[in-house]
Amino acid sequence: MTVSVPETTDARLPLGGRVAIVTGASSGLGARFAAVLAEAGAQVVACARRIDRLEQLAASRPQIVPMQCDVSDAGDREAMLARALELTGSIDILVNNAGVSSGGNGRQTQLDAFSRVFAVNVEAVFALSQMVATHMFEQGSGAVINISSMFGQVASTPVSDAPYGASKSAINGLTRELANQWAARGVRVNAIAPGWFATEMNSGLFADERATNWLAGQCPMGRAGHEHELDGVLLFLASDASSYCTGQVIAVDDGWTIR
Repeated sequence: MTVSVPETTDARLPLGGRVAIVTGASSGLGARFAAVLAEAGAQVVACARRIDRLEQLAASRPQIVPMQCDVSDAGDREAMLARALELTGSIDILVNNAGVSSGGNGRQTQLDAFSRVFAVNVEAVFALSQMVATHMFEQGSGAVINISSMFGQVASTPVSDAPYGASKSAINGLTRELANQWAARGVRVNAIAPGWFATEMNSGLFADERATNWLAGQCPMGRAGHEHELDGVLLFLASDASSYCTGQVIAVDDGWTIR
């Protein structure tokens, strides 16, 4: 029996000629995602509310187009997508990274905080995915990558944030459902569920020595993740390397969710 395989795994990963949208790209993991996709050859529309940070990100990477957008605002979403299509002509990859937390113990029990978290973390993801998928259907291909969290799979104790955990559980369910509905039309939908990675959202925890010592003691590898440790799964899901993978929530969490 003859088995044909690519000469190298890398031969399946380059994203040259493809166009990606990354939301929440002004800092942290979102900025990293935008840079990694650009370095893999994609033209990247980097979206966030803070245009100054996006412009800094794009300054040394001509493949990144900065675009101001509040994903929770329907008008902003429509204007961003219209401009992105005008500039690029197509959208091949959507990374739904923008997200917020409730603000901690004092806020997580408040209904307005719950509504705000769901507006950004779930409703905006659903709305933007539907809008982008319409164009992906026309071309018969596309990859939607939702950024979930390990707290969509397990409770966040001792960090108390019921709205955030509930929103990420909703994202996992949405990922599976849209993947099932869109598979026959060539659009794959998957999610990445990071574990402990330093971001603006959890900067207070990582600035607290006692908290980081606790974290080191709880993580099987004894440390938090480094942002580059999400690069591989991002490129896998964005590229043809995952052409038969859809509806999956892939945890990159040092085994936190299997303890």
